[in-house]
Amino acid sequence: MIKNAAQYCLVMLLFTGIYTNAGAQNYRDSLHIADKAMYLQQIKLNPNKALVEIIKYIPGIHLDIRYATSNNFMHQRMYNQARAFTRLPVVKALKAVENDLKAKGLGLKIYDAYRPYAVTEKFYIKASDKNFVADPKKGSRHNRGCAVDLSLIDIKTGIELPMPTPFDSFSATAASDYNELPAQVIQNRELLKTTMQSHGFKVLDNEWWHFDFIGWQNFELLDVPFQQL
Repeated sequence: MIKNAAQYCLVMLLFTGIYTNAGAQNYRDSLHIADKAMYLQQIKLNPNKALVEIIKYIPGIHLDIRYATSNNFMHQRMYNQARAFTRLPVVKALKAVENDLKAKGLGLKIYDAYRPYAVTEKFYIKASDKNFVADPKKGSRHNRGCAVDLSLIDIKTGIELPMPTPFDSFSATAASDYNELPAQVIQNRELLKTTMQSHGFKVLDNEWWHFDFIGWQNFELLDVPFQQL
């Protein structure tokens, strides 16, 4: 029984949160790290859960952080800093990938990595094709610091190798197994795929540029802004 106004307000807030925003409620139930203090406490318990800035761990890696610009499917700046982070085991694996590629005169270009959950919510609201964005009910591997969007470049020129589509293309051609493409494009895509897979990553079926780190389930969803890292 509701005995006073304060209890009534609490019940109504809970009712509204659960029934008018089921996706966010699901997220709140599973989210463990929502601010810097909680994040710092987590990495004290498990240093492997630290978010590492990729360029500091792999100096010289190329960054093209599209969500820090308007050159993305949202057509607006989503990040206030052009930075890229992953969990410690992920960045170690990326460094191994980069080392393998250097022997071929190639390197990685990073488009996106860790993504705060609040940005995933905005993506889902605006995206015309929900198959290309994560459902906030489950969150994204990017929110866990365990996904990277990337491509290959020629180290000498810094020019990206020809790939099936531009980054963030919502088209069938972007699928990781689409084969109605020039032979060289397929070869470039497969080189990226096989090199990443050899170091513990799995490509997303409908996005040739998106790779999930195997074991992502062991890392919580995060909503810590870049400026707090």
